[in-house]
Amino acid sequence: MKFSIVRSKLLDGLQTVQNVVTSKSTLQILQNALLAAADGKLSITTTDVDISERCEVECEVEEAGQTTLPVKRFVSVIRELNEDKVQIELDDANVASVQCGSSFFKFIGLPARDFPPIPVPDEGFCYRVDQGVFREMLRKTCYATSQDETRRVLNGVLMSFKEKKLTMVATDGRRMAKVDHEVEFPENEERDMVLPAKAVSELLRILSSEGELRIYFKQGQVMFAFDGKLLTSKLIEGVYPDYRKVIPDSSDERVVIDRNALLASVRRVSTVTTDKFNSVKLTFSANQLTITTSAAEVGEARDTMPIKYAGKEISIIFNPEFVMDPLKTIDDDEIVFELSNGYSPALLKCSIPFLYVLMPLRI
Repeated sequence: MKFSIVRSKLLDGLQTVQNVVTSKSTLQILQNALLAAADGKLSITTTDVDISERCEVECEVEEAGQTTLPVKRFVSVIRELNEDKVQIELDDANVASVQCGSSFFKFIGLPARDFPPIPVPDEGFCYRVDQGVFREMLRKTCYATSQDETRRVLNGVLMSFKEKKLTMVATDGRRMAKVDHEVEFPENEERDMVLPAKAVSELLRILSSEGELRIYFKQGQVMFAFDGKLLTSKLIEGVYPDYRKVIPDSSDERVVIDRNALLASVRRVSTVTTDKFNSVKLTFSANQLTITTSAAEVGEARDTMPIKYAGKEISIIFNPEFVMDPLKTIDDDEIVFELSNGYSPALLKCSIPFLYVLMPLRI
């Protein structure tokens, strides 16, 4: 194998895929990136077995071939090089010589045949979604996933392709975030998929704000293809709970609140909370919201703000982080709270098909 490539293109490609690699793996080959040069392209692939990531960058191929190199150290070196052409040549012992200007390095690689096989999309059906839309759907839901490893199916985001729309849902049993987007696909391609948190994080990092995303399903795995990149992930096994059952059928009161003002107010008050007393009380009264908290070893806080509300007075206690999380991802100037009393779930809504169910704390 022998090829040359612009240093910045090589670095971008390596940085795209390097996050998949984990230092926890005991297999040395999983610390390496698979480099394959052919037909004017360099393909760079990494995997931790559960998740694989591949990207292609342009290069000048003199002799096609492939090898695997230790990706973290390789990135460290390429990052420090001057902007110039990088020339890479591989010998029969899988030793790669790297030349860039006056700098020269040698990397001892491992044979490409030892690299785990990576699934690739076939020519069958794929779902097509705008990258920016898909990324925003993930951003508006992923914070609500559970960290409890005993309920593994809740550790990911549900992607439900049903009823001519894509529905994303995340819940940890104390709150639930749901967002919908219309997508065209045949009825026989309706299915649910639970995407692991690591794959969600990678997609949030590498998806663009525009351009087409193609989603393929294949034997317990999902593949995302876009912009010369491919991310493949195993799906979380198990049946996702029926999220519709936690959505209240109706609410007695409706409150219109300035989103930024609410976020700022809860953030201010929450500075007095502690790990032991991590709660804030929201008291809704005529055109006013009062947010309070107290912690025995710290002190107390109170903040008030105007709201659009003319119903009965309601006091309800929440985890402040659970209130702030959706507010950080919504773009609307105003949001709507729907609630009935201080003990029933509250609903947070905005102008898009987004719904957030928040369970009150009982203290």
